[in-house]
Amino acid sequence: MIKPGDKAPNFAIHTDVSSVEDLNTILKSSHVVLYFYPRDNTPGCTKQACSFESNIQKIEKFGAKVIGVSPDTVESHAKFRGKFDLSFPLHSDPSHEVCELYGVWGEKKNYGKTYFGVIRSTFLIKKGGKIAEIWNKVKVAGHEDVVIEALKKL
Repeated sequence: MIKPGDKAPNFAIHTDVSSVEDLNTILKSSHVVLYFYPRDNTPGCTKQACSFESNIQKIEKFGAKVIGVSPDTVESHAKFRGKFDLSFPLHSDPSHEVCELYGVWGEKKNYGKTYFGVIRSTFLIKKGGKIAEIWNKVKVAGHEDVVIEALKKL
């Protein structure tokens, strides 16, 4: 289980623009708000992405970049990003390897059905690679404000 103070596990996966990004490379120059979400174009995931986008200048002011990760395809991410004019990359993790690496792939229940999926979570990673904060089972409303407050303390 990852906890604050641990080194963030590195990964290199495809983004919605079909390039491969390596987390350690990004962490050389900035903090990272790494958020995991279940699915493109669903109400909660859309609200979360748009909330980060609406606050992107505040987030970047503190030297951070936002990265979204879900099991959706690169093509789905590109459409989602374009539809909502998102300025940050969305990473495709269809095999959920990165989700498992971060401990956010797990059992969920919805309307009496049990299944495995992404547990909405956010990791604030300091420049250099140490985990500063972790938010599990994120409630979307107001979450971006909590992240910005944590960025102020870095």
